[in-house]
Amino acid sequence: MVRLGNSELKIQINLQGGCLMEATFRGRPFLKPAPVGCFPLVPFGNRVAGNQFRFRNQTHVLRPNTKDDQLYLHGDGWLAPWRVVEESQTHVRLVYEHQASHQSPYSYRADQTVAISGTTLKLDLSVENRGDVALPFGLGFHPFFPRTPQTRLRAPAKLFWSEKTGHLPDTAGPVPDDLNFAAFNHLPDRWVNNAFAGWDGTAQIDWPEVRMTAAISSDPLFSQYMIYAPKDRIDFFCFEPMSHLPNGHHLPDLGNLTILEPNDKLSGGITLRIDEMKD
Repeated sequence: MVRLGNSELKIQINLQGGCLMEATFRGRPFLKPAPVGCFPLVPFGNRVAGNQFRFRNQTHVLRPNTKDDQLYLHGDGWLAPWRVVEESQTHVRLVYEHQASHQSPYSYRADQTVAISGTTLKLDLSVENRGDVALPFGLGFHPFFPRTPQTRLRAPAKLFWSEKTGHLPDTAGPVPDDLNFAAFNHLPDRWVNNAFAGWDGTAQIDWPEVRMTAAISSDPLFSQYMIYAPKDRIDFFCFEPMSHLPNGHHLPDLGNLTILEPNDKLSGGITLRIDEMKD
């Protein structure tokens, strides 16, 4: 475990999965305390239909990596040990190296930096293709945020993807009213597991009960996000900045996945600035 801290923020990082376990602002949690409170999505996020994809005339096969899902889920990084290569009181850089196997065709090195300054938490993630062939790669972050009855979200997006069987995206269309976060809106009281595209890279979460707010900004790489809010768990929701759409491997434009030739690299980051809510 790695601990970062200053007078405003306290962060705990689990090296198993490179996950943030705890993140507090002046003693108040702005991530849900859990072994996987926020984890990196690498070499891509979410799922691939049929656990296989065809790229440059070759079929690549994936195998399930959890007991709870029939599809390979969220990449490898969140399930594997990371090692520390730099550490101070206010930052840590972690590395994870993955070799292609029967479970995944991807060989890569991932670097993740977690840094705090004042009331700001910065998360940076990169991936380098260490394989012998080009493949489509993506990055993302999967934070679990506390959810209270008054929690509200602002995250403007232009397109909404409905969900089909297997928790895969179905069709794109206008953003429905109850999931329109162009202005502040509360999460609806129903199952939500959807992708949003055309995001401008800014978002804000307010928790009026504890007078706390989080302003989120992302690098241009992250132009999509997922929202996951299960109906039977009203204590959290996930707002997941991603460089690509789920199941992008099966979309004509790869859903914004980035083709990395051997030794090519992809990188991006997000910033969370935590503050007291103003009246």
